[in-house]
Amino acid sequence: MNQLSQQGLIQDFYERHRAWLQSWLSRKTGSSADGADLTHDTFIRVLSQENAQQIVEPRAYLTHIAHGLMVNLLRRREIEHAYLSAMVSLGYGQEMATPSPEDYLLTLEKLLVVDQMLDGLPVKVRQAFLMHKLNGMTYPEIAAEMGMSVISIKKYIARALLQCAQVK
Repeated sequence: MNQLSQQGLIQDFYERHRAWLQSWLSRKTGSSADGADLTHDTFIRVLSQENAQQIVEPRAYLTHIAHGLMVNLLRRREIEHAYLSAMVSLGYGQEMATPSPEDYLLTLEKLLVVDQMLDGLPVKVRQAFLMHKLNGMTYPEIAAEMGMSVISIKKYIARALLQCAQVK
């Protein structure tokens, strides 16, 4: 297929499905701006696919890609909100100097990497790992807090560390 006819197919695909996808995403996110951004990102993903012209069920395909992007956006916002809440509770902006925009974004990116590393682990494993790494709690302290044995906590933290090593 020559480049001109492929371009026409892609343009036709975009024109037939863009409005529907943007409307669907706007309803899901509750924001027309987010819907537009995610629609754009979805079509960028589709265009980067080698087999974009061979899509059999376009709406199902677009929905699958868009849903993943939407989940990532919501997860990022959740992490950002938690980070901002932690900064407020620690006194940033009042007693402590607020980090620069660059430091803020770098820290947020690091938090997103940690979140990705721990993704898929059971809640108790993540909780034990974060209590140990972020709060500096010992295994016996975590065990007491979670009402579990020290051996279980050791296994949980080892599992989380193994997961982090595999993601890197």
